[in-house]
Amino acid sequence: MKVLIIGGVAGGAGAAARLRRLDDDAEIIMLERGGYISFANCGLPYHVGDVIVDREELLLQDPQKMKAARNIDVRINSEALAIDPEKKTVTVRGPEGEYEESYDELIIATGSSPVRPPIPGIDAEGIQVLWNVDDVDRIKALVDVKKPEKAVVVGGGFIGLEMAENLHARGVNVSLVEALDQVMAPFDPEMAQILHQNIEENGVELCLGDGVDHFEEADGKTSVVLASGKKIDADLVILAIGVKPNSELAKAAGLELNARGGIVVDEMMHTSAPHIWAVGDVIEVDHFVSREKTMIPLAGPANKQARIVADNIMGGNVRYRGSMGTSVAHVFDMTAASVGLNEKTLKAKGLEKGKDYHAFVITQKSHAGYYPGAVPIFIKLIFRPDGKILGAQAAGQKGVDKRIDTIATTIALDGTVADLANLELAYAPPYSSAKDPVNMAGFAAENLLAGRVAFTSPLDLDGKLVLDVRRDDEIEEFAVPGATWIPLGQLRKRYEELPKDKPIAVMCAVGVRAYNAALFLKHVGFKDVTVIEGGINFYKAATYNK
Repeated sequence: MKVLIIGGVAGGAGAAARLRRLDDDAEIIMLERGGYISFANCGLPYHVGDVIVDREELLLQDPQKMKAARNIDVRINSEALAIDPEKKTVTVRGPEGEYEESYDELIIATGSSPVRPPIPGIDAEGIQVLWNVDDVDRIKALVDVKKPEKAVVVGGGFIGLEMAENLHARGVNVSLVEALDQVMAPFDPEMAQILHQNIEENGVELCLGDGVDHFEEADGKTSVVLASGKKIDADLVILAIGVKPNSELAKAAGLELNARGGIVVDEMMHTSAPHIWAVGDVIEVDHFVSREKTMIPLAGPANKQARIVADNIMGGNVRYRGSMGTSVAHVFDMTAASVGLNEKTLKAKGLEKGKDYHAFVITQKSHAGYYPGAVPIFIKLIFRPDGKILGAQAAGQKGVDKRIDTIATTIALDGTVADLANLELAYAPPYSSAKDPVNMAGFAAENLLAGRVAFTSPLDLDGKLVLDVRRDDEIEEFAVPGATWIPLGQLRKRYEELPKDKPIAVMCAVGVRAYNAALFLKHVGFKDVTVIEGGINFYKAATYNK
C-alpha cells in the first residue's frame, strides 16, 4: 500500500507515525511545503518570550530522523499543487521541479493559516503573523536585535494573549486590540472580565470593542488606527485575528466543503472522494455536546484524528466522536480554560436561562485554605435541567487545568452534575480540599436543581437589596457599595430588619455563608432570596471597570 500525506505538522506527522507502527511494509510519503515538519507551533510565543530558550526544542522531528527511525519518505519544501481523484495522483512542486506522485490512499492534513482581512495597509512591512518556524525566527530576530519599545497585538484569542504576555516579558510596552468587547472568545463576558483585570494589572493596555480601521506606515513605525479614531504608534504589530482552513487543494479537486471552507468528512475521516481522507484544522467536525457541525482548530483533536485515520486506512473501523473544544491558555498570572458550550452560544440559539439551561459561577480555593499558597479558582458550570453538563469555564492562578480536564472527562463519559458531586478525587492539603472545587460545583448544581438555592449575577443587582453576611474585618477590606451588612452570626437575631417585600441577594466571600443565610431567610418567610454567585472575589472581577 502507498499512502501519500499532504502536510507535515500535527495531523500529517501523527498519521505517518501511526501508519508505520501498524504496517512496516507500507510506502509512506509525506509532503510539506515548508522547511520544517512536526514543530511545536503551540510553543512559538514562548520562544519569542525566551521562556523556551533553545529553538531546537520546538523541532520535534526532522526528515532524516523520520527516515532513519520509521522509513518514512519526508519531502520538505514540496508543495502539492493539485489532486486528481480519478487518476489518484497529486501534482507536486519540489526543489527539483514539478512531478506527479500516485497514491493508493491520500491524507489531507494541510491545516490552517492566519486570517489577513482586507484592511487598508495590512501588508505593511511592520505587521507580522506567528504561525510557523519561519515566523518565529523573524519575530524573535526583530525583538532581539531591534528591541522594539512598543508593540500592538491585534486579536484577543490564544495567540494574541500569549504574544502579549511574552512581548511584555521581554520589556516591550504592549497594547492589545480586540474588536469584540472581550478577550478569549470561548469565555462568557463575566468570566473574561477576570482576565481583563489581570491583563491591565500587568501593564498591558486593553482596547476592547474597537476594531482596526486601517494601518499606516512611516519612518520605520506602523500606526494602528482604530474604528474609534484612536491611533497607536508601534515598532511591531502582531496580527492574531483567527485562522482559516487551507482547503484550496480540496476545493479544486471537487471535494465537499462547508460554508467556512472546511473539508466535510464522516466519522471515519473519509472525505466525499474515495480513498481521500482529511484531518486537523482543515476539516469540519461534530461538536461533541451540541452535535452540530463546526470548526475547532486545536492540536489535541488533530492528533486523535490522525490516529483514527491511520487505523482506518489499515482496515480498522474507528469513529471520531467529535470535539468539545477543550482548551487552556496561560494569561500572565492566570490560567484560563474552557470546555463545551458557553452561555453566549446558548443565548444566540434562543435558549432561556432557568428554563432550557442553568449556569452559575462558584469561587473555591485551589487547595486547602489552611495550607500556604491557596488562591481562588473561578468555575462557571453550564448544564441542562436534567443535569447533563453542557460546558464549563475556569480561571485562576493554580489548579485550573486539572479542574477543566475533570469536567471534560465527565462530559465525555456522558456524565451529569450529580457525577461531579460524587467524584472521588485525590486530596492532600497542598493539592486540593476534601471537597474539591469540582465537587463543590456539583453540589451547587444539585442544590439549584432541587430548588434549594437560586443564583444572581453580580451584574444583575438592580432592584435587589444586597445583604452582605461577611465579618466586620472582611467589610473593612472591601465593602459592596449600597449593601446592607448583617454578619451571618447575627442574622437570626436581626433578620426582621430586612424588608420581606423586596428581592434580597445575599453576598459572602465565596458563597457558602450566603447559601446558609438564604436557606434561613426562606425558612422564616422571605420569598425572593438569591445568592450572589462567586462571592466577593467574583463580584470584584465581574464588576471591574463597570
